[in-house]
Amino acid sequence: MARIAGVDLPRQKHINIALTYIYGIGHPRAGSILDQANVDPMKKVQDLSEEEVNRIRTVIESQGMVEGDLRKEVSMNIKRLIEIGSYRGFRHRRNLPVRGQRTHTNARTRKGPRKGTVAQKKKATAKT
Repeated sequence: MARIAGVDLPRQKHINIALTYIYGIGHPRAGSILDQANVDPMKKVQDLSEEEVNRIRTVIESQGMVEGDLRKEVSMNIKRLIEIGSYRGFRHRRNLPVRGQRTHTNARTRKGPRKGTVAQKKKATAKT
């Protein structure tokens, strides 16, 4: 089983798809990594030699941050926005959409389930 950047890659998948299991690597970056490492993108992970895995690992390390380092940087950026009191930080703090989407309707993924309106009882009028 190939383990790259602290992630166990699924054995039955093609390497260009399996690399996307690593946080920070999408389809385009996976393709460029495999081109630089001279590995066939259609090869399955279980068919990779140890030398090919090492080449892929060195290319990923040379390209930049993935997994833990990248997650840490993203969370630090969000914390910085919150601390300086920016509008985006305020939106992050309140778990609302950050990038200008409307919230009057929609935004249910970010806001959570709807809070139903609470009906109030009618007070009985005193008859005299």
